Amino acid sequence: MTTAADPILRDSEEIQGDILAGFKKDNVSVLFLKFEDAARARDWLRRLTPQISTTREVAAFNEKFSEARQASGGDDPKSLTATWLGLSFTYEGLRMLAGSDPFPTAPPVGSGLEAFKDGSAQRAGALGDTGDNSPENWLFGNGRNQPVHAVLKISADTERDLQSAVEAQRIAAAECRVLIVYQQNAQTLLGSRRGKEHFGFKDGISEPGIRDFDRPDPNKPDEVDGHPGTRLVPAGEFVCGLPNDTFSGPPGQYPEWARNGSFQVIRRLAQDVPGWWSQVAVKLAELKRAKAVPDSATTEWLAARMVGRWRSGAPVCKHQDRDVPNNPSAAGDNDFDFRDDPEGLITPLWSHLRKTEPRAGLQEAPDKPPFDAKDLNGRRIMRRGTPYGAPFDPASEGPGGPDDPRGLLFICYQADLQRQFEFIQADWMDQPNFPPNRDSGGATPPGHANPRPVPGKDPVTQEAPDVDFEHRGPDGLINHTPLSFQQFVRTTGSVYAFMPSLSILRGLCEGRLTPVAGQPSGQTGTQPGGQTGSQPGSQTDGRPGGQPKPQPVKAYPCDEFVGVPDQYRKGGQSQYWAFHGDRCRLISVADGSAHTDRKVEDDTWLTGWTCLQGVGRVDCVLPVPDQQDPGGKSWYWVFHSTGGRQQYRLVSITCGGGRYTTALERSDRDLTSWGSLSGVGQVDCWLPVPDQQRVGGKSWYWCFHTSSGRQQYRLISVADGSAHTDVRERTDRELSQWGSLNGLSRVDCFLPVPDRQRVGGNNEFWVFCGQSYRRISIADGSGHPDRLVDGDRTCDNWASLG
Repeated sequence: MTTAADPILRDSEEIQGDILAGFKKDNVSVLFLKFEDAARARDWLRRLTPQISTTREVAAFNEKFSEARQASGGDDPKSLTATWLGLSFTYEGLRMLAGSDPFPTAPPVGSGLEAFKDGSAQRAGALGDTGDNSPENWLFGNGRNQPVHAVLKISADTERDLQSAVEAQRIAAAECRVLIVYQQNAQTLLGSRRGKEHFGFKDGISEPGIRDFDRPDPNKPDEVDGHPGTRLVPAGEFVCGLPNDTFSGPPGQYPEWARNGSFQVIRRLAQDVPGWWSQVAVKLAELKRAKAVPDSATTEWLAARMVGRWRSGAPVCKHQDRDVPNNPSAAGDNDFDFRDDPEGLITPLWSHLRKTEPRAGLQEAPDKPPFDAKDLNGRRIMRRGTPYGAPFDPASEGPGGPDDPRGLLFICYQADLQRQFEFIQADWMDQPNFPPNRDSGGATPPGHANPRPVPGKDPVTQEAPDVDFEHRGPDGLINHTPLSFQQFVRTTGSVYAFMPSLSILRGLCEGRLTPVAGQPSGQTGTQPGGQTGSQPGSQTDGRPGGQPKPQPVKAYPCDEFVGVPDQYRKGGQSQYWAFHGDRCRLISVADGSAHTDRKVEDDTWLTGWTCLQGVGRVDCVLPVPDQQDPGGKSWYWVFHSTGGRQQYRLVSITCGGGRYTTALERSDRDLTSWGSLSGVGQVDCWLPVPDQQRVGGKSWYWCFHTSSGRQQYRLISVADGSAHTDVRERTDRELSQWGSLNGLSRVDCFLPVPDRQRVGGNNEFWVFCGQSYRRISIADGSGHPDRLVDGDRTCDNWASLG
């Protein structure tokens, strides 16, 4: 767990969690989204924002997970799981949500901001995305198919958790007319392939350390503790506005909306595994005929030199003859540079490793001293790739066959798209003359047997017809043998996006590209929202530190309504707290045929409630049946999601003299504590069985829940008494069993019609789903027949929710 001495960025609740901490999950799904309507998209974002994972929660989980794995001898802790969400937007997506151009004036020519505005399809030619790689062949992001406005990354420990989270997001998107243009699933390979990409090489080893996030080595403060050779790079190289390398320009070069955010590249890279390995064997035969490699050299030997590492991740420069798959000193696999190999005789200059991160081996010219590795900090990127598709299996007739799609879902973060990703791609990997100035112009340099050509392109990912294989002959002279490589990695989709801070996400919910402060620390007030029950008179709403009150937004889709304990049918009015997203408002509904509603109090942040500290969104609330006292203290179970997993807590609201004080009575617990909820992924809402409340010491409820992406319902009971024993009375059934819910695939929440409860043996409820609501009736007695009273209407009819 984190301590007071932890680097400060580990506690950030502004920076999204995948950028610095990394989701690091085995199961990933990326949804490429299109907005049909800006207002509805902002409604969608308002509900989604509380679910977005922060650096603080991801870093804390990752550390806890790592400690548990070490304690178990290297096995993943099965009981420790989480589901993370990260959200980014394209230039067009930002412009649509904000209602204005993110760049009032054109971004500087040649800048990363210009690259973001252009988009990856427009920049494809300069990046080598031509021919089979050109945008016209892409599955997404080419500007010709459906445009991409947002990218939602969902990562989970288990396939089941991922499936459930994806289905929930698909439903939420559909409700707000947000279309899924393309969905790309990816998964860590299993068994001996774990941690490797499809060609078979361990991936992600060379990731940089991050200053003020990773802990420094006490003896080598420029390196990550426990990872020799992994340099600490300033965080501003990955997060806009933070301290960065002087080479990279001032931290203030970015728009204010970019602060604490990061520019994201997503690329779908298809890999022809059998073709690639077949080519390695052909090139090995060519080199043997030229006497350029030892007779003992194998395809593994040559493939390792093409990559720069063996399959295990062991660097060729430290292990020249063979792989060391179970090396106990593998933590030091980054503790090397190329100062002693300037000609690339051990690790070729064109190897993927040296092309993407030259370390301390890059020379301006062969007769110049190499740059120090830290001089290249401004070119580093933070990669978060995951393989997609089944591993190649030549014997497979289904998944795994030679024609089965497979490759790498490449994702990286950086502060400047042009200076980092594009430069690496175009000026290093796709540039034959890198390292630069090596062509001897037909002359034979001293120590060489023949003229020295350019090094050539990266043959692992590019078409490389001009690779120079350097080797020392029997006479000690360096020989140059030309090789030509075809391309077996193709770009099949690409998007440039921006992953904003949490405060900018909240601003976009309200249609502006300016930050909206997070929820303030809790306090006990005269009303759970921190108000007295009258309209607030100041813009800070009496919050600690003068935090601004939320900007006005619509309160639907609604998450839950909770009745104010001592304000039920008082003077012909009933008051409710209406929860929506990360905020809550107070409304009232009048008795009578019109049931006139009004907003009593404006929105307040959830954490204005002392009992809701740490809650980003309330999923649903169940009153403790025998602990409801309108004149005193009432208790509730509050269900909410943290890290993609729903939990519940016990809270209380005490009424007295028009004042309401909340308290956390018991901290969060898992749903497994409820025997009646076995197999439930998420409780969506509760509906009390009207004539079965506290009958014989037991109260009955219909529990609407989502499992595997589909909402169902079951019947449970909760007993009076200190234990509140719960029992599942009837197993899951489909919503189609309710005639009154015909046409609905899910229910968000129910609100009892206050003066229509237990009237003539009938009970009426408003049913809320997305942007609409309907009115239904449920009869007392056996079977509890239900019927539709009023069909679907828009929530705009509720003045209190507007």
